[in-house]
Amino acid sequence: MPFPRAAAASLFKAGQSGTIERFTNEGLEGKLLDIGVRPGSRLRVVRRSPFGGSWYVKIDRQCLALRKKELACIMVK
Repeated sequence: MPFPRAAAASLFKAGQSGTIERFTNEGLEGKLLDIGVRPGSRLRVVRRSPFGGSWYVKIDRQCLALRKKELACIMVK
């Protein structure tokens, strides 16, 4: 059985979860690392706001609101 490939978190639907593998944007990576979001953390998409403005995600024990372009920089497997 092949290993699952990493996908951008922005492709996930509400209720889906995975483990953060890496970040593709260094600026965003620095901000997320500062608040304790690291590769290996568990990410779960809670819901999307109306009109697609932001996405509410739970990363380990933190709840965050991120833009879709920010979620696209988080690679999850």
